[in-house]
Amino acid sequence: MTEKKLVQKVIIAGGGTAGWMAAATLAATIGKRLQITLIESDDIPTVGVGEATVPSLLTIHQLLKIREDDFLRAVNGTYKLGIMFENWTKLNHKYFHSFGKSGLSCWAAGFHHFWVRANEQKMAKDYAAYSLESVAAEKGKFAHIKDPQLNYAYHLDSAAYGQFLRSIAQQHGTTRIEGKIDRVNVHSQSGHIESLTLASGQVVDGDLFIDCTGFRSLLLGQALKVGYNDWSDVLPANAAYAVQTESHRPAVPFTRSIALDAGWRWQIPLQHRVGNGVVFSTEFKSEQSALDDLLQGIDGTPLTDPRLIRFTTGQRKEFWHKNCVSVGLSSGFIEPLESTSIHLIQQAIIWLISLFPTEGVDENLVNRFNQQMRVETETIRDFIVLHYHLQQRDDHEFWRYLRNMKVSDRLQQIMDLFANNGTIVEEQDDLFAENSWVQVMMGQGLTPKQYHPIVDMMSDRDLNTFMRQQESQIQQQLANLPMHTQFIQYLLQAQTRAN
Repeated sequence: MTEKKLVQKVIIAGGGTAGWMAAATLAATIGKRLQITLIESDDIPTVGVGEATVPSLLTIHQLLKIREDDFLRAVNGTYKLGIMFENWTKLNHKYFHSFGKSGLSCWAAGFHHFWVRANEQKMAKDYAAYSLESVAAEKGKFAHIKDPQLNYAYHLDSAAYGQFLRSIAQQHGTTRIEGKIDRVNVHSQSGHIESLTLASGQVVDGDLFIDCTGFRSLLLGQALKVGYNDWSDVLPANAAYAVQTESHRPAVPFTRSIALDAGWRWQIPLQHRVGNGVVFSTEFKSEQSALDDLLQGIDGTPLTDPRLIRFTTGQRKEFWHKNCVSVGLSSGFIEPLESTSIHLIQQAIIWLISLFPTEGVDENLVNRFNQQMRVETETIRDFIVLHYHLQQRDDHEFWRYLRNMKVSDRLQQIMDLFANNGTIVEEQDDLFAENSWVQVMMGQGLTPKQYHPIVDMMSDRDLNTFMRQQESQIQQQLANLPMHTQFIQYLLQAQTRAN
């Protein structure tokens, strides 16, 4: 049995958001007892298209003591209240998935149960009308408010974000080495990585290695030969084009996701430009046709040439193997439909810190990490599959295949419970809370057949009053919100005046 080795030297292979977020967070939290080194090459570009986020990013920013105005200025960021889904349920139909709650709930039933009965009685407006985030997004408004809290995430320039995190990591003592990794040196008996040999001939040894080498998965996949679970049967998209365009209108506080004939395209507004892309399956659509869709859909002058990105949706069979932990694309990929890539990077880092192998790599820690990341990744996968599977599109073989495919038992149970009686069972490790599932399932055309009986404790008159009050409160709150771009300008200018 190999003797465990104290972990003192942490080597991060690769930069970008994954590498520098890992370096910054480790260095800022437990870095005093570690030597953290990051190896990256300026000659190897990062994927760099993960420009939309989810609210959990605020958690790690609080941990790193990041000031929001500094962050927004560095990454040309804007706010995000949710995602507008267009043509997903059927052509010429749209719905909004907001980050916030909708209406008031009671202890036994969520607001959607009240909405279902009110809708049957012709008392309800569209479900989105009862979410402050949805209505504010539609009107292009945003501000920080506390009662009720406006839930939000960000749009950001991912390349600039990586550099922003790099400055934090280096302030906390992280060493950066410029160079390409030429060879991963694995101990013949233990199977642990001993060192990395760079193209220059320099050898960098370490105790724990973090693989942030992207799709190549140079350490975990290639050197340690950890296999891959391919999810192409339920998420067949395997390619994307990305292009940046000039911004010629005020940035809206939401991401657009527009379904096409065999895929979808995104639109992400920043302060200085717009990120655009198209996700598609080469089994159903040619690369040229997808590129044409993208270029025909943009509404600003291109600033970059379209870049093709190929991928296979899935995850590594293990996220942590021996003394190597994979973070980001090296551990797997789920297409960016709900902007979860940076969240999964963050979760891997947080769990690594929580389970850090100070006294040496312990299989109990490894197993717990793998179990947790596997569950979190699979729950996100199911939520993404939901969008594709639960739809009424019949205009292309792509959509017909997705509607008829077999989904996981967990996802099927979620849809069946909701369809029959509106029940949503929240799971501890699910990034997406009850209202996210409700918004997407009802947005995709699935309305519960019945509502919870507690709703019938209200008379029709009281229910009508209740629904009108919900809508009225949101309209009152909306009236006090400034326009989204005005708020950003105010925030940045206020800090400039303070300095």
